[in-house]
Amino acid sequence: MEINWKRNTALFMGGQALTFFGTMIAQYAVFWHVTLKSQSGTMMMLFTLIAFLPMFFISPFAGVWSDRFNRKYIINIADGAGALSSLIVAVLLISGNTSYMVLFICSFVRSLAQGVQTPTVNAFIPQIVPQEHLTRINGIQTSINSFIALMAPMISAALMTFTTLQTLFLVDVATAAAGISIMLSFVKIPAKAKAEIEAAKLKGTAYLDDLKEGLKYIRNHGYILRMITITAFFCFLFSPASFLTPLQVVRNFGDEVWRLSAIEIAFSAGMMLGGIFIGMWPGLKNRVHTMAIACLLCGILCMGLGITPAFWPYMAIMAAVGLVCPYYNATAMVLLQTTVEPAFMGRVLSVFTMVTSFLMPMGMLLFGPLADKVSIDTLLIITGFLVLFLGIPMMTSKTLRAAGVKHLESEPDAPEISAEQAV
Repeated sequence: MEINWKRNTALFMGGQALTFFGTMIAQYAVFWHVTLKSQSGTMMMLFTLIAFLPMFFISPFAGVWSDRFNRKYIINIADGAGALSSLIVAVLLISGNTSYMVLFICSFVRSLAQGVQTPTVNAFIPQIVPQEHLTRINGIQTSINSFIALMAPMISAALMTFTTLQTLFLVDVATAAAGISIMLSFVKIPAKAKAEIEAAKLKGTAYLDDLKEGLKYIRNHGYILRMITITAFFCFLFSPASFLTPLQVVRNFGDEVWRLSAIEIAFSAGMMLGGIFIGMWPGLKNRVHTMAIACLLCGILCMGLGITPAFWPYMAIMAAVGLVCPYYNATAMVLLQTTVEPAFMGRVLSVFTMVTSFLMPMGMLLFGPLADKVSIDTLLIITGFLVLFLGIPMMTSKTLRAAGVKHLESEPDAPEISAEQAV
């Protein structure tokens, strides 16, 4: 019997939304706890490295697993590992162990799980969603995640005020259990996607061979390599805006929890609207042009965060950043989902995840300690100015421009665009 792809997708997105909600509740609690207790850029750097670097090391293997095995089960295993770490931390907190080390170990395990889950989820979506609907579904998913990110800081702040830290980890465990149950019981994989999984199993003989094939595929398709490189620079330069703004708010405007919650709400509200907008209008005819304009706007807004003297205009700019981000992130993901061959999807997306998860903490390795010596305002102005120029190589690369219009081709299985063909 033919699977109803809309119902199937809704169930998948609903289950993932539950697990994401619990993850965000616990994540905000840990992040704010470290920020308020330490008020140190160096400590923020350490937390960021622990929370993101494991994703870098696990992602290459996650891509091979994603292309070899059933992605549905891989997603559930990753969700389960994150929930188990939260349960262990909750037990340790209840027993009286409140050291930073407990939270750091949990963040380490959750980062490993996320490094497996993220590329697998992004590779799984094209299996259950028709190609012509990918942009709309990615936009809807962005809106759902942004709505959760909008509600999570408010709920997390309230729970931090009225209950203990371990309660927030137990919420994460409960939501993960519900999400995994939905995924296992109701989400179905179409027959065509199952055939692709079986073909991938038979194709590879060793993990290193599969990794080499994936890297060779990226090298032979120049637009992927160029897009990953530009995104790497974007993530590195945008790390102060992503991780140091809570510390900036504490130093410039006050150390109340509601202020930290407010900027997260503003950003998430902007992301939710951005997801809705990209679902209605996916951008310019050439997706690469859309990403280039998003870079320009992100740079300008990042500079705005560094020069705004009052808290309420600061929140407005933060919301605008959230509004623009989906036009880069979601557009980049759809570009890969619609141009990469299914057999290589997991490995390509894992490299993409690996690079972004590595460059963010690498940025903090530089900008975190600098934030204890130079004002965060200055760092945001400088990095925002540099982000402005990232759109130039997008607009001038024939390879990227050719890939940006590939989704207009009538045949979904048309030949890939190589660097040689595009140039």
